[in-house]
Amino acid sequence: MNRRDSPALLVARDVTISYGKVAAVRSVSLEIRAGEVVAIVGPNGAGKTTLLAGLMALLPLQGEVRRFGATSGIPPTVEQLVRAGMGLIPERRELFGSMSVEDNLRLGGFDRWRQGARDGRSDLDGVFDLFPRLRERRDQEAGTLSGGERQMLALGRALMAHPKLLLLDEPSLGLAPLIIREIFRIIDGLRARGVSILLVEQNARAALKVADYAYVMESGSFVIEGSAAALAQDDRVIEAYLGVAATTPPSN
Repeated sequence: MNRRDSPALLVARDVTISYGKVAAVRSVSLEIRAGEVVAIVGPNGAGKTTLLAGLMALLPLQGEVRRFGATSGIPPTVEQLVRAGMGLIPERRELFGSMSVEDNLRLGGFDRWRQGARDGRSDLDGVFDLFPRLRERRDQEAGTLSGGERQMLALGRALMAHPKLLLLDEPSLGLAPLIIREIFRIIDGLRARGVSILLVEQNARAALKVADYAYVMESGSFVIEGSAAALAQDDRVIEAYLGVAATTPPSN
């Protein structure tokens, strides 16, 4: 199926994000459609995290952004975006370390409860089914979890809000290879559950393996884009990000 056959959840056109007079993101355009995992790969400092923050309304931006088909002259708040179906899992996970695993999860569903939803127990059970390790540690303080468990908790907490689109910032950062494989298996499973994902990741090999479409970001701009399968075979991407020498010389 052509990706254009699916509805667009997020469309950005000519987005620029600046810190003072310095543009960290320059005229970036992207889209993510229902049922997709879209990856943004590139080196540290390329502007990937800044772009996610702007898309999540945490930073002001210039350009056009349509979320779930809606555009407004008044920038939305983070709370409005979460309520509409967007969620962000930042690189540092931002868990409440002194609170239990279960209480962290319940906080993820607090806004839905405030709006009248009363399915928190079934949502909690669903997260525990997806992450059995969290069920085992439900009464444990979040700050005592391993890195992989903290990432699972961050994912689970975001799922408690019933997101349609998740923005994931470096989910593999600081994790052992075995745990990285588990996290990406979970990401693939979330797509099967109907959650679309915009994935920022330095681990290009793992990201391209799970993604449908991908962008390569350098110095604040997208320099290559295409299907993840095509990028995984692109000599420029292979040389720069996959750690394998190119098999053909670059074209003139």
